Amino acid sequence: MHTALQTLTELIHSGGRIVVLTGAGISAESGIPTFRGPDGYWTVGSTVYRPQDLATWRTFASDPRLVWPWYIWRREVCLESEPNDAHLALVQLEEHLGNRLTLVTQNVDGLHHRAGSSLNRTMEIHGNINFFRCAQGCEPRRPCPNLPHVRDDPTFHESWKDTLTCRQCSGWMRPHVLWFDEYYDEELYRFESAIRATENADALIVVGTTGTTSLPAHMLAIAQHKGMVLVDINPAPNPFAEAATQTQGGWLRSSATAGMTAIMSAANL
Repeated sequence: MHTALQTLTELIHSGGRIVVLTGAGISAESGIPTFRGPDGYWTVGSTVYRPQDLATWRTFASDPRLVWPWYIWRREVCLESEPNDAHLALVQLEEHLGNRLTLVTQNVDGLHHRAGSSLNRTMEIHGNINFFRCAQGCEPRRPCPNLPHVRDDPTFHESWKDTLTCRQCSGWMRPHVLWFDEYYDEELYRFESAIRATENADALIVVGTTGTTSLPAHMLAIAQHKGMVLVDINPAPNPFAEAATQTQGGWLRSSATAGMTAIMSAANL
């Protein structure tokens, strides 16, 4: 058995606490394009917008009619996708570990919840595209309504405005996601809870992320400082893989599904 899997198996069966961090790689196996990939771009007329252009408070504040169709399209893609075996394996792992497992995800697609991961043990640190909230903060998040398909027509339709209006202040509702020019916080994105869970963990399993945003990078720093077991599942080299090879954990150079299947098989779960 791979040394990392053996060490992880011992923790699973001996009361160890585990944090799992997931990123775009696990959702890519469900057919959801990676945020920074070529399918993440959005074309309106002759203008091609990058995600970094649209996924900002600055752009939304200046032109919500430009931003909303892109998010409606992204939500359509997410809703057309289904959880894969890696998502289901994490549900099974949670069923065994209970409160000893915390799932931290960078993904906004909601696939972990649809697979069966519990709300209280899942921290969506970048939000969830299936919810929206008042842009001014006076109305908390609630489920997004169903809006017309925009795949063939990126134009904002004024008939959507009432649906996307706050019931309290009559201002715009916004997607419940963390934008590039915004900061993590506890109330909306459970920043402090994710940090605490990592500080109290015995192992960190990383699935399908390179950790390029600040909170995952901070989680890696905590894991390295504590010398905890670190297992990285990713087909490509990345900072987590490099760190994992220098600890009592290891790098499973594989897809999310193959890596989680290996972990579950090793642990006889």
